[in-house]
Amino acid sequence: MIEEIQIRDLGVINEARLEFRSGLNVLSGETGAGKTMVLTALGLLLGNRADSSAVRANAQAAFVEGRWLINSNTELTDRVHDAGGVIEDGELILNRSISTDGRSRASVGGSSAPVGVLAELGENLVVVHGQADQIRLKSAVAQREALDAFCGDGLQSVQLEYSRVYANWRELERQLTALRSNLGGKAQELDDLRIALADIQAVSPQAGEDTQLAEAAAKLTHAEDIRLAVAAAHEALSSEAYEATDAIDALGSARRSLEHVSMHDSKLAEHVEALRLIGSQVTDVAAELSGYLASIESNTALELEQVQERRSAINILIKRYGPTLQDVFDLERRAKFELENIDISDEGLR
Repeated sequence: MIEEIQIRDLGVINEARLEFRSGLNVLSGETGAGKTMVLTALGLLLGNRADSSAVRANAQAAFVEGRWLINSNTELTDRVHDAGGVIEDGELILNRSISTDGRSRASVGGSSAPVGVLAELGENLVVVHGQADQIRLKSAVAQREALDAFCGDGLQSVQLEYSRVYANWRELERQLTALRSNLGGKAQELDDLRIALADIQAVSPQAGEDTQLAEAAAKLTHAEDIRLAVAAAHEALSSEAYEATDAIDALGSARRSLEHVSMHDSKLAEHVEALRLIGSQVTDVAAELSGYLASIESNTALELEQVQERRSAINILIKRYGPTLQDVFDLERRAKFELENIDISDEGLR
């Protein structure tokens, strides 16, 4: 039963303390005395919506506190404990504050709690009767409790069995929803893997091909500059122009000049051998440059177009499944494995 309500800065009430005794308590007074504010205070303790306009003029906040004597109500006690509150010597204290900026705070048994907890507890603490305001009778929970009580003790075993079956049904429903969600996710994963594998196999990239193509593209893009440089180097090493002096001729001339006198000085013989080796190497380089020059004088424009198309196809794969070509290969292997081994069935649904 409710024992006391304390009110501060609510409506016309500056500060008031109202004690209740056993039996009928009557609160009377002239219009404007504050009777409505007492009911408003009680409503706030029962979780009603807070209205900042109810705060007394020139006050920062309104405060209401109620004290109830709790008998052996296990359900109510458990709910208070769940909210972090304490019931001392059978007394439960609830309080509520409302600030002028609209903020509302509630406390249950000395512990802060959501306002919704006050509403839950209020159903078991106070029954409000007013004009079209049978609050508790509007509650579906109260209606079920009344019907169950009317049916007597014989309903208890049936109710317990129903609760067990209902809880089991809810759990099965949760599992079914999870299974369906998983199956849908697996099916989507398979579709994504099939698409990725088809994309990769259509291009069929090779290891290191992105680097090789980048080098080839750079070479073909600058083919004319390369051709001119190689031609100039080849001309300097082995000129085909009449009476032109190239590196091979110069090395040969130097070697022959020293050969005539090398028998008189062993040091000169060493130089002759060195010039011979250098001349042989220069001849080899000139031959390689000649072959290289012939290779880049083909249809470089067509080759460049083909290389760029191939690079574009591989870069699309890297952008979509990368960030590297190795990631593309890893995805290809994973897709093949999972498509061969993943199991999607409705066995769990049965």
